[in-house]
Amino acid sequence: MTSVENLLTAWREFLPGKAKKKDVQTFESRFFNDILTLHRELASKIYKHGGYYQFNIADPKPRIIHKASVRDRLLHHAIHRLLYPFFEKKFIADSFFCRINKGTHRALNRFKAMAYEVSKNHTRTCWVLKCDIKKFFASIDHQILLSILNNYITDQDILRLLGNVINSFSTNPGKGLPLGNLTSQIFSNIYMNELDQFMKHNLKVRHYIRYADDFVILSEHKNLLVSMIPVIQRFLWERLKLSLHPDKVFIKTFASGVDFLGWVHFSDHRVLRTATKHRMMKRVKENPKKAVVQSYLGLLSHGNGFKLKKTLFCPYSSFVS
Repeated sequence: MTSVENLLTAWREFLPGKAKKKDVQTFESRFFNDILTLHRELASKIYKHGGYYQFNIADPKPRIIHKASVRDRLLHHAIHRLLYPFFEKKFIADSFFCRINKGTHRALNRFKAMAYEVSKNHTRTCWVLKCDIKKFFASIDHQILLSILNNYITDQDILRLLGNVINSFSTNPGKGLPLGNLTSQIFSNIYMNELDQFMKHNLKVRHYIRYADDFVILSEHKNLLVSMIPVIQRFLWERLKLSLHPDKVFIKTFASGVDFLGWVHFSDHRVLRTATKHRMMKRVKENPKKAVVQSYLGLLSHGNGFKLKKTLFCPYSSFVS
């Protein structure tokens, strides 16, 4: 994980799209010295993760991003490129957050397929329990995460290094992962894999999908879903010190429209969430560049967006041909 070879490979993976950034250019100007210095610190176990630069974003909703230094982000890539293939084998098939050949579009299609199966080709009522974790990234407990990692990794040097990265940031003492770290993606999946395994092996839930801190369970039986809520709440708190968001837990029929991953899903179609439509309209008006328009056209291609395309993109028809 800390070899020069792995660091060099991680740099090649880190660089695309960032070569013109000032901090990246500064690091690259003394590249071999910085790489070798980082390697020596890691090998001698004196490496200490640095601080973070904080900035705000507002898409899709207001968030605080914490950005580490270039050398720390390089290490994140070096860690991720070895942790990911190891833990990928441990994850369930129906978790879709930040995984190769997964993502939101595959999660949406899987949700549709599950609803089709549970409803017996839309001839029976399909009930959906939708849940969301309250302040997910800010609530991840460092000690619990490290104890989970300890169940899979025996090398104490690796565990010490991972602890160094995990403990480099906190929202409250001993809690929180920064949204800007690549390692936060794999760590959050490892953390929530505990819930995934509980769903599959303890509750024996067949129709379950998770994307980051959003998850759904589909069933023919509403009462079964109702009975699961307190069980899930208890497991999340006792095992992971997480809580369900009280305003984002609901049970609805699939046919009545279920809001999941930015789309409202119905039996025979899905439409973009109203808030997403408004955000799209605002961004296109503020920045009507071809790349922005095309990105939203790509998004709309995954649902029923023909009328919305005509409404939003009529002034930019030259981009739509």
